[in-house]
Amino acid sequence: MKYQKTLQRLLLNDPLRMKALYAVRALQLCDGWIGAGFVRDAVWDYLHGYGQRPVTGDVDVVWFDAERCDSAQDRYLEERLSQQHSSFNWSVKNQARMHQRNEHAPYLSTENALRYWPETATAVAVRIGDTGLIEIIAPWGLDDLFELRLRPTPQFEREKFAIFRHRLVSKRWLERYPLLQLILP
Repeated sequence: MKYQKTLQRLLLNDPLRMKALYAVRALQLCDGWIGAGFVRDAVWDYLHGYGQRPVTGDVDVVWFDAERCDSAQDRYLEERLSQQHSSFNWSVKNQARMHQRNEHAPYLSTENALRYWPETATAVAVRIGDTGLIEIIAPWGLDDLFELRLRPTPQFEREKFAIFRHRLVSKRWLERYPLLQLILP
């Protein structure tokens, strides 16, 4: 991936985000990652010259385990994370059940589930791997994220476009990140 090393370096140099990544690694989740705004905002803050800013919003922990699909398991994991690091607003979701909420065929993995997220720049997740390096999954690549292009993923270009539009307005991305290029179908 073209921007992989830059993303790894950004995260490695961000003590707050590394604290969250180590907390999730300690859970030893099956196919476990942190994604969405946790990654996106770090990159867009950097590209806008804002420097390191606190993590705002949810810290989206995504994992995949078809054997433990009960939402109570996610709440238990959120509680464990909150006990360790209460400064983060943890949101844990097993992607093995999220297809039901989204009315899709079952997902095959966390990376497969990310293909169905609303924006290409949001469909990125990271973790600390077994070797201690930051691993990245990005089914739509990292180009849109690093080239400041805000565009919907294919499903959100059509039947779910209203959701994309709502996210655009409610998250105020164009105000917060004025260098963004909005790419609409």
